[in-house]
Amino acid sequence: MAVKRSQSASRAFSIFEVVASHQPIGMTAVAKLLDEDRSAVQRALATLADAGWIKPSPIAPNRWELSPRMFAIAHLPHSAEDLRQRARQVLEHLRDATGETAFLAIPDAERFVLIELADSPHALRMVLRVGEIIPAQESATGRAVLPYLGVEKQREMLGREPSEADRAQFAVTRTRGYGLSVGEVQPGSTNIAAAIFDRDGQPIGALGLSGPTERFTAERHAAAGALLVECARTLSRNAREWLRADAAEAEAEV
Repeated sequence: MAVKRSQSASRAFSIFEVVASHQPIGMTAVAKLLDEDRSAVQRALATLADAGWIKPSPIAPNRWELSPRMFAIAHLPHSAEDLRQRARQVLEHLRDATGETAFLAIPDAERFVLIELADSPHALRMVLRVGEIIPAQESATGRAVLPYLGVEKQREMLGREPSEADRAQFAVTRTRGYGLSVGEVQPGSTNIAAAIFDRDGQPIGALGLSGPTERFTAERHAAAGALLVECARTLSRNAREWLRADAAEAEAEV
């Protein structure tokens, strides 16, 4: 039996995400960004504040920002946190070997979220941040991960049926092992990504490199892509070992 969804809860989560992305932000701006009724937004903001998830900004009157409670939740143990910790040394290796910003992203509903990075040492670099949203469409991350998902999940992440162009990109990824995006998501930016897999062969995230197109030129793509694939395979093997150990531990506790 289908369970009826709560519209007010969905609205509150959407408002929470807007506050997180644009803080400090006022009620009117939130309503405009979401195209929602101002009274409904005001009620949701008050509810989030009462629950301790957001608080008034001390530096901007009538604006909201996340409360410290978010930081406590963010550091609870979970599989993505384990992957993030295991990837740190790999990201630094990628950054040092290529001179470009290396990042780790994981799928989240119809998009990807950047959860760890190692910044390029160059003054001219792509400025990324933890928590940044990466679209599934036209991104190197999407092109790295989507080829290994079922068609239904591909539709969900793309928000539409995969096109002929999408399927052609997926085939290229399967052949060379990495996805590539040159200026399609952000002008002047080149991104390469390779999928990380669990023990069942399902993608659980992606390693990526991001750099200015004028420096991260086509002549460098193949070597950088091969290095990414190698590092992603290492994390995939570690993921399988970690999952096997986790399953054995759970079995022993039964």
